Amino acid sequence: MAFNATSYTNLQPAANLDKKTLNKMVWRSLNLQASFNYERMQACGWLYGILPGLLAIHGEGSEDLKISMAHNLEFFNTHPFLVTFVMGIVLSLEQQKADIGTIRAVRVAAMGPLGGIGDAIFWFTLVPIAAGICSNMAIQGSIMGPIMFLLIFNIVQFAVRFFLMHWSYNLGTKAIELLTANAKEFTRAASLLGVFIVGALTSNYGGTTVNMVIENGESPIVIQSILDGVLPKMIPLALTLGLFFLMKNKKWTPVMCIGALLVLGLVGAFFGIF
Repeated sequence: MAFNATSYTNLQPAANLDKKTLNKMVWRSLNLQASFNYERMQACGWLYGILPGLLAIHGEGSEDLKISMAHNLEFFNTHPFLVTFVMGIVLSLEQQKADIGTIRAVRVAAMGPLGGIGDAIFWFTLVPIAAGICSNMAIQGSIMGPIMFLLIFNIVQFAVRFFLMHWSYNLGTKAIELLTANAKEFTRAASLLGVFIVGALTSNYGGTTVNMVIENGESPIVIQSILDGVLPKMIPLALTLGLFFLMKNKKWTPVMCIGALLVLGLVGAFFGIF
């Protein structure tokens, strides 16, 4: 029965979930990928995260709880840092005892766009900014470099998790309309910001220079000075664009690029080029 039901037996809307239960599910969302598999992806972690809310809504041991757990174990895959957005919407529908088909459709519709948005926010924007600033501190010998990186990254991701849980739960299905209406523009804007930041970090922290000098009597020709006169930080820019070309057109992975930079640096330093 639990797997084939199209609606709950008790259609009386449940009481609103309290902040303690919502916050508990935020912490549980950290385990979203703890039981990741290639059949249902994050389904087990999703059910584990949302279970306190389902217990409060349907009641422990009830037939409706079995039905809800069954359809919440279906395929699920979204950005792990933004999963609380989907949780809030689904819990709002569960509380109103909406039709199970509607809950399924909303769950799928909400989880889809979050992948690109999450990547744009975290991997293309937050990580380059935080890593660029904090790695420079670490290079200078400051122990605060890695500590600051972890603090910045985790403060932002936890703030996003808690905000999205409470905001989407209170807003309900209207949150999906806001998401889908602006998802493409938001993703593009965040991606452009990330590219801008990467360019700024390349200019500020790119330290690769050419160590070649041409003897010219009392006025030797310093190649690096000539390059700086044409375009400051030309070598770091060339390396960045070269890596971008390799990844985009030659399908190189980041690990391959790191290995190439390591070999290039060792060879260049050995022959006195860099």
